[in-house]
Amino acid sequence: MENVRELFQVMTRRFGLLNKNCCQVGGAEISLVQSHILYELLRREKPSMQQVADTLGMDITTFSRQIQTLVKMELVVKSPLPEDRRVSQLTLTTQGKYVAAKIDADMNQYLSEVFSNMSEFEQEMVIKSVKLLNEAMSQSTVCCKPLI
Repeated sequence: MENVRELFQVMTRRFGLLNKNCCQVGGAEISLVQSHILYELLRREKPSMQQVADTLGMDITTFSRQIQTLVKMELVVKSPLPEDRRVSQLTLTTQGKYVAAKIDADMNQYLSEVFSNMSEFEQEMVIKSVKLLNEAMSQSTVCCKPLI
């Protein structure tokens, strides 16, 4: 029988998830966690800090430190919600949008290159399998909640 954990370990390493820095864009070094935050901000309209932290499965203290770093890098703006000043909403700066879009484009190019080594049927099979795995993980009692 296949060693399933080993398969996932190898895939994780190949994705570069163990690298200290995932991306370098215009002189800025972006960590893997920061790239996930930027991705969420790129696809959402002014989410609250708590919403993004929950989506990424991060505790708010750790998340807040990451946001402070991204604010100092001038990639993210943190501002109080007008109707409830206790809640902070996040938006990307122009530079933040550029960095997030560049990382997204680089990842899509990487995935396209990976998929180019498969037939169309194999590509569809992998995508369907990943969707199935994501759905099963979302229903697991030991992992992956409340990730959206």
